[in-house]
Amino acid sequence: MEQDQLKRMVAEAARDEVLALPAGQVLGIGTGSTANWFIDLLAPHKEHFAGVVSSSVASTQRLLQHGFYVLDANAVTELPAYVDGADEVDPSGYMIKGGGGALTREKIIAALAQQFICICDQSKQVATLGKFPLPIEIIPLAQGSVMRAMQALGGNPCLRLIPGASNPFVTDNGGWIIDVAGLHIAKPAELETLINQIPGVITVGLFTQQKADVLLLGGPSGVKRIVYS
Repeated sequence: MEQDQLKRMVAEAARDEVLALPAGQVLGIGTGSTANWFIDLLAPHKEHFAGVVSSSVASTQRLLQHGFYVLDANAVTELPAYVDGADEVDPSGYMIKGGGGALTREKIIAALAQQFICICDQSKQVATLGKFPLPIEIIPLAQGSVMRAMQALGGNPCLRLIPGASNPFVTDNGGWIIDVAGLHIAKPAELETLINQIPGVITVGLFTQQKADVLLLGGPSGVKRIVYS
């Protein structure tokens, strides 16, 4: 089964999941190719929600094109659910996110949500986080010091560039991203805290405080629903 088919399957499952929520609430929606499937499939049912909060400029544009009412995150105090993908998810529901560069806004909106509904295909499920390079959003001035700190932790840091160019990739917040390969993340919560304390780090793409509550995992036999404690 092709990856796009798997993404559609989990997006359909997530659509059904959120439509079971009471009507008239505001929903959090993430960023990336799987989230795009979710947005497209949810569009015919947009009237079920009072509005949506988005984790990126790209997702906001897609939502507006479908006629969703998009609110600023500062306009809400709580969300019933946040739906988004992940680059990796471990057996505890801890995740690596940020492959699309929206990790900071994703973490902010996830923190507003009563539950994080993660949607991804089975290739993203891992025993230990770290095969996918860990994204860290930084203030540009801190590039050198953050890279040295990550080397000291045993990682191989690399500044993310715009594809096909030599310029740094710039996030919606004006930050840069360092991707750190070579990490075996046995204690993700401890590493998240440690990296977030490095001066110049905006946030790291480890989601342990804002971990997945429900994982909708797509595979050849269908969608598996996993609930984490």
